[in-house]
Amino acid sequence: MKGDKERQEVSLIGRLLSMEVLILLMGIASLVTGIINSRPANIVAGILLLLSLFLLNTLGRRWLHH
Repeated sequence: MKGDKERQEVSLIGRLLSMEVLILLMGIASLVTGIINSRPANIVAGILLLLSLFLLNTLGRRWLHH
């Protein structure tokens, strides 16, 4: 029973990490395409994605330490 719970936790952590990587890649892609095509909406979307990912990571780490 304990092994199943550990596997579930590992798979959940793996999924969350992969989601963070996808959000990071989406933010970078949006920012780069916005700069290349001179589209302010894409630039703002890329900045917001990267900023939100940064804030979630820093606040999440602080939350876990309390």
